[in-house]
Amino acid sequence: MSEEVAQVRPPSFTCNQCQAGLMNLRFITYFTWLDEELVTVPNFPAWVCDVCGKREYDGRAVNWLTTLLNPAAGQATRKPRAPRPTVRRRVNRSLPPSE
Repeated sequence: MSEEVAQVRPPSFTCNQCQAGLMNLRFITYFTWLDEELVTVPNFPAWVCDVCGKREYDGRAVNWLTTLLNPAAGQATRKPRAPRPTVRRRVNRSLPPSE
């Protein structure tokens, strides 16, 4: 007995550039520069128009990649606090004790 799993296609939407094509989810190679180095990311999710070829990159994936490529990634975001000096409380001995 074999079970077939129905593949769920993400919804398509109309291209806002050519107004004729549909934007479909594809996995493409993403190129970006990091300082003077070209970085390529295979299998990057993007919405691609089937008529004009316009690409819109998935926002969550771009944020994730930006976080990974950030030079400060993995470093502490705040400096550790310096220990607070101990404060001695002064006792006012000039007042008579209250009854």
